Amino acid sequence: VKLVFFLSLSPATTMAQQLFYSSPHSYSSTSKGCHIFLTSRNGLLLLVALLIIFGVFLPWAGSPLLSSTSKLSLFPNRTSSSSFPTNWPNYSLAQAAKFVAKDGTVIVCTVSYPLLPFLNNWLISVSRQKHQDKVLVIAEDYATLYKINKKWPGHAVLVPPALNSQTAHKFGSGGFFNFTSRRPQHLLQLLELGYNVMYNDVDMVWLQDPFQYLQGSHDAYFTDDRTRIKPLNHSHGLPPPDRKGVTYICSCMIFLRPKYGAKLLVKKWIQELHAGSNAYEGNDQPAFNWALNKTAHQLDLYLLPQAAFPTGGLYFKNKTWVEETKGKHVIVHNNYIIGYNNKMKRFHDFGLWLVDDHAFESPLGKLE
Repeated sequence: VKLVFFLSLSPATTMAQQLFYSSPHSYSSTSKGCHIFLTSRNGLLLLVALLIIFGVFLPWAGSPLLSSTSKLSLFPNRTSSSSFPTNWPNYSLAQAAKFVAKDGTVIVCTVSYPLLPFLNNWLISVSRQKHQDKVLVIAEDYATLYKINKKWPGHAVLVPPALNSQTAHKFGSGGFFNFTSRRPQHLLQLLELGYNVMYNDVDMVWLQDPFQYLQGSHDAYFTDDRTRIKPLNHSHGLPPPDRKGVTYICSCMIFLRPKYGAKLLVKKWIQELHAGSNAYEGNDQPAFNWALNKTAHQLDLYLLPQAAFPTGGLYFKNKTWVEETKGKHVIVHNNYIIGYNNKMKRFHDFGLWLVDDHAFESPLGKLE
């Protein structure tokens, strides 16, 4: 029995026939179609050609997946653009968190447009540890929102109001305070939605997977920002306060679980910011420390190992300590230095500025 297919001849079909038939007169084309016999050698060759043309090449024609950026990217989009709003400002924090969350966890950073190179540098290091899909960038301006979602759809969200996209806010400035003081509000909203939340500043680089240190079920995990060297087996409790009665915990690397204690801490942080806005002008970290000290008896706190999460004042300035703790460093924070260019140069000097040679490892690719 001969199996017969009836196909309308398109230009692509005709091209396939011309490629695989030995004679230009061995086929005929009419508006009614043609008979192709599967039992013949030429029929089989033609079917293979049609499968290639219709099943592979034609669906890709004009596709954005063929752009130079996407060809090089190791991070194809996980969903079609139809899954997202046509207007990115309508994309809510709840929608974005649901999209990026993995195992109930979201990794959050807040970024303004001038900090995009630092974001990309941080993303490369996060991607090397296979956690980039959890990342949610909270854009502080529309330029950042559109730039990231064009390159990496769904991974950026803007929580109004938007800030000025042209200003690289310096540490201690009013603009920097406006930028950082919004952070606890974003974290609280994500906790209320039921997610574990890791917050990172983007002047950090991951050298190992930090999640191996987030064991147990503590409410909040944090790092000490002091440069005084601790023993490797130091206590994981809240360090004793200084003479002014306050600790010096870093608010730039935090992991929170959606539990009562963590929510209480963040709510107190917000209250401290509002109550002491003049005293904290330019820096939200003192408010975070006051909140920690006032709520410590009501939540389960965990101080992360200093050797794994060193402050920049220790890692970049104490070569002896770095050598003694070699292989233990997990996240390095480029703090204890002020200025965009100064931070970039320091990363360069220590081999931690990755974007020049490894941009393809970031979900954003190379940024113009």
